[in-house]
Parts: sequence; structure tokens; C-alpha cells
Amino acid sequence: MFFRWLKRYMPRSLYGRAALILILPVVLLQLVVSFGLVTRHFEGVTEQMSRAVAREVQLFIDAVAVKESVPDALPTVLNTLDMAVTYPTELSYEDTRVWYDFSAFIISREFRASLPQVTAVQLAQDGKVFLHLDLPDGPAILDFDRDRVSASNSHQLFVNMVFFGAVLTFVAYLYLRNQLRPIKRLAVAAEAFGRGRSVAYSPGGAIEVRAAGSAFLDMRARIERQMEQRTLLLSGVSHDLRTPLTRFKLGLSLLDDVDREPLERDVEEMQRMLDAFLSFARGVYEDETEGVDPVVLTTEIVEDFKRSGADVALVSTEGSGEVELRPATVRRAVENLIGNAVRYANCAQVSVQITDRYLRIRVEDDGPGISPAQREEALKPFARLEPGRNQNKGIGVGLGLSIAADVARAHGGILRLGESETLGGLRADLVLGM
Repeated sequence: MFFRWLKRYMPRSLYGRAALILILPVVLLQLVVSFGLVTRHFEGVTEQMSRAVAREVQLFIDAVAVKESVPDALPTVLNTLDMAVTYPTELSYEDTRVWYDFSAFIISREFRASLPQVTAVQLAQDGKVFLHLDLPDGPAILDFDRDRVSASNSHQLFVNMVFFGAVLTFVAYLYLRNQLRPIKRLAVAAEAFGRGRSVAYSPGGAIEVRAAGSAFLDMRARIERQMEQRTLLLSGVSHDLRTPLTRFKLGLSLLDDVDREPLERDVEEMQRMLDAFLSFARGVYEDETEGVDPVVLTTEIVEDFKRSGADVALVSTEGSGEVELRPATVRRAVENLIGNAVRYANCAQVSVQITDRYLRIRVEDDGPGISPAQREEALKPFARLEPGRNQNKGIGVGLGLSIAADVARAHGGILRLGESETLGGLRADLVLGM
């Protein structure tokens, strides 16, 4: 519950999460080590060196105090301590430093604590320290090398940490990418199979990834074998039934018109049912994917229905371009949706929307629609909804929506049923993943 809000800001891909797991501990470790070194090592070293130089400056102050009685004391101290002194007309009372010089705070603090005569510690000039001293004999500025109060090249440790941390992170990322590549290949193969494409895949990587890849190959083989057996079974049964139906037609042709017409209608209904079974048995994997313009495909389907006398119109299109899909199966799905619309309603409207992520073909009608409680049932094979979808207005076996739903799932999408806001009847959205 506490970390649920954090999930929105976390990477969603496996690469991003693995990189975060790898980089975050390295960065935190460097921050902790840097803080420890700065506070304990460099700060302590700077304090000791600053106190030592402060004692040397005290010798200079003592030499200034006795320069009248011992004239050679001041030059001797300056030469020995390797310091230079100037006598300005006025002193500064403001410390100066470079913005990235964090050790300057420690230096100023130690000099002010050890020498009450210090009015300012100026460290802005690279490599030099200028101490402004308020002495009894007048103001003085003492300058000496910066290396005497702080460790030289202290930044080298941080540079080494950042450089080698970056190098080792890059090496670890290459190794990590090599380990994640088999998982990505498995994900691509599984996604392609979910959309009806069978891509070449061989297990690789760690033992666990190989086991998952082998399990996927076994699962894919079983599903393909099951689909092939279902297709052969239904196709064989439907094909075998065509022979007795043909004999029925020949036998009925010898009867009188009064007795023949009802029986012929029954035979034609059985023929349509067999055609529906064969269409369902062929499934959605009978053709290969290719680049198709959905607007052109939908326009052709609508024009075919118009020529048959149906009140169908393509009312809007959004987006353009070719989409990789199975044209024959998509055509069958759209024809089923429009066929249901014109069968159970007076008019139908079709719209197409193409985006970077999905293709949506919407079919709306002004018929009775399907209640929300029955929409899930309507997508099942051989489902019949009475009386909302009146059987007297058309003949079907309940496979139209089921085939359309299978086509949508084979393309990584979904078939959504709802209520039309414009016509008041059923709204069917065939959404296909890109």
C-alpha cells in the first residue's frame, strides 16, 4: 500500500527495471562512500593542515611584535615559512572562495578559531591563500600556497569513482543486455504467436529462460496441432454432409412445387449452416499478413453491401496508411459485423480510425441491440440471443460475432460491444493491435 504510488514512476520495461536495479545501488554506494570520505578523511586532513599553518602564522605575528628589538626576526621567519607579506592601507572583512571549493569553509573556520587577528580568508585565487591580519602595527596581508592548508588533488578520488563507476556500469549493462536478450526474443515470439504469426525461435540464455522457451515451444506446437485437428474435423464433417444434401436436392426436384418448396428451404438453411461451420473451421490463420490500407478495404466491403441493396454507409475515417494484417480474415470479420447490422436493423454506419497503436473499425446500427448482460454470451460460438436478435429477420448459427472476436484476438486486439450513441442500436468495435 505504501509503495503503490511509486509504481507510476517506475520503468515498465524489463530493460529499464534491470538498469534501475543495477545503477541505483552503484550510485547510492558512491554517495555514501563520498560522504564518508569527505566528512572523515578530507575534512580531518584539512583541519590538521590548517591548524599547522595557523601556528606558523602565529610565528609571523610574534616576529612582527619583536621586529623593533630583533630586526632580523621577521625576514628570517618569512624566508623559513616561505610566506610573503604586504601592508595595505585597509583590510577586507569578507571571505572569498570558488563556488566548488567546499574545503574553504573548513580553512576559514580553523584560521578564525586559532588566530583572533584574522579579518578575512581569501581563497578565490587558484593556488593561493591571502590572510588579512589586523596587527597592532597596522594591517597586513600574508599569502602562501594553498597546498599547505588542504590536500592537493583531492578531487581525483571523486573523478576516479565516477569514471570507474561509469565504466563498470557500462560493462554490467552489456552483460545484462546479453542476459535479457533471450527473454526479449521469447516475448517477441509469444506476442507474434498471440497475433497469429509463427516466428522462428530457439531457446537460449540461462537455464530458467531456456526452460521457459522450451515450454513455450511445446505449448505452441500443441495449440497449432489442436487448431489443425479442429479444422480437419469440422472441414471433414461439413464436406461429407454435402453429398447427402446434394442427393436431397436431386430427390426434391422430382416432387411437386407445393411439397418441394418448404423442403428446399430447409436444405438451403442446412447448406448455409455448413458454410458457416466451414468458415469457422478455417479460423483466422489461413492467410499471411501483408500491408493493407484499412480505409480502402472497408470501402470495398461497404460498396459490396450497397450493391446488394443494404443501407450501409462509411461515415468517417481518421488516419491513413497501410497496416499489417490478414486481409481475408479481417474482411470476413467486418462482413460479419455489417451483415449482422443489416440483418437485425434498418441501416448501418461504419467508421475507421487508424492510430500509431491500433486500428478500429466501428459498425453501428439502429436495431434492438444487445443488453449488457448478454454481450459476453453473444461472443461465444453458436450463441443465439432471442428475442433481441430476432431469428425471423435472418438465418444464422451464432458464429458471426465469434469469428470477428477470434480475428480481433489473432491481431492482438479485441471486439467490444456497446450501445450506439448516434443510432441507438448495437455498436461493435473491431480493435486490432498495430
